[in-house]
Amino acid sequence: MKILIAGGFGVGKTTMVGAVSEIAPLRTEEPLTATGLDVDDLKGIEEKRSTTVALDFGRITIGADLVLYLFGTPGQQRFWFMWNDLAIGALGAVVLIDVRRPESSFAAIDFFERRGIPFVMAVNGFHGLHPYPTEEIRESLALPEHVPVLLCDARERESCRDVLIALIDRLIDDVTPRPSPTR
Repeated sequence: MKILIAGGFGVGKTTMVGAVSEIAPLRTEEPLTATGLDVDDLKGIEEKRSTTVALDFGRITIGADLVLYLFGTPGQQRFWFMWNDLAIGALGAVVLIDVRRPESSFAAIDFFERRGIPFVMAVNGFHGLHPYPTEEIRESLALPEHVPVLLCDARERESCRDVLIALIDRLIDDVTPRPSPTR
């Protein structure tokens, strides 16, 4: 299964792929440069020193017949054109959000909603902090009830695994026939 790990600039996509991948992840990280300072908004992520310029790739085996291929998208707006190609064949996505900068998630939410690609929202707790309950986050992002909102830490393998399992559960629910109401 092809799964995208998406979100805005500096929300933890590369970290998540690296934390959960059973193989050494492929990374296309490059140092931030002075030239990019005019383009990249580092407000709230001033400590960031590098960025994904193409994609991240990792793999995790869930079972004998289920392997997830993880594709981390670039977060900077100037690289968003690659999302269309990365989305080809994707069955679902994890949208990471940094609650310090919630506006960084809007474009990713719109991208997957417009394409009908199921996703879960993963709230990355930087420094272990989760200052808002999931229902408050859902409401502030105007997410429908069928989109799971999960708290996670992109640095922790188990936390990332749980997010991926929630996405798989959502994908299964989306294809499972519902009993028709009886009259």
